[in-house]
Amino acid sequence: MRRLQVVHAFPCCVLLSLLCWTVAVPLDCKDESGALSRCATISQEKLLDRVIQHAELISRVSEESCTLFEEMFVPYSMRAFRNQGGNACVTKAFTIPNSKSELQQISDKWLLHSVLMMVQSWIEPLVYLQTTLDRYDDAPDTLLNRTKWVSDKLVSLEQGVVVLIRKMLDEGMLSPSPPGVVQYDVQPEVLESVLRDYTLLSCFKKDAHKMETFLKLLKCRQTDKLGCALY
Repeated sequence: MRRLQVVHAFPCCVLLSLLCWTVAVPLDCKDESGALSRCATISQEKLLDRVIQHAELISRVSEESCTLFEEMFVPYSMRAFRNQGGNACVTKAFTIPNSKSELQQISDKWLLHSVLMMVQSWIEPLVYLQTTLDRYDDAPDTLLNRTKWVSDKLVSLEQGVVVLIRKMLDEGMLSPSPPGVVQYDVQPEVLESVLRDYTLLSCFKKDAHKMETFLKLLKCRQTDKLGCALY
């Protein structure tokens, strides 16, 4: 298979930042049978804290991965495409708050469901991204490993949010959707592939930040409702 050849300069400062990431408290809710019983014994408060920690790390690593990809593979003249690609984001069609006023008006139930929708919508695209990044010549292990790490942690985050919904909203019928695998058969041109992957990373970075914000707002509502207008 032909690999993508892209001229790039490696940003040492970004690599150093990525190497200094913090390990999250494990959030593995499934037992040997596949049921989400492990997190059922954790208190609602501690589970929410772990879910928030996972969301924070996913958001941070996604931002650093996007920066690394941009510095290595995207010519400066093409970086405007990141902002123009908003309509291509996988969650664009979902009813998810996009402003502070909308966010303040939705209930705790819809905060959690919005996070769950975003998490589940990104599982499959991140599996695809792992496949396509492996086709780049000299793609650093840092970028590949972080993409795999985020993909795995996103599945763990999904499990935690599902259990949290059951605990907070008493909705026992919810269950995680199995991640799909995107088949990649067409060999794209280099520029097209770079722009598509760049858009995907940029969209995920935005949604990862939204997940973190929504969960922190939910936590704020549990403890200090007067200060939650800042979100």
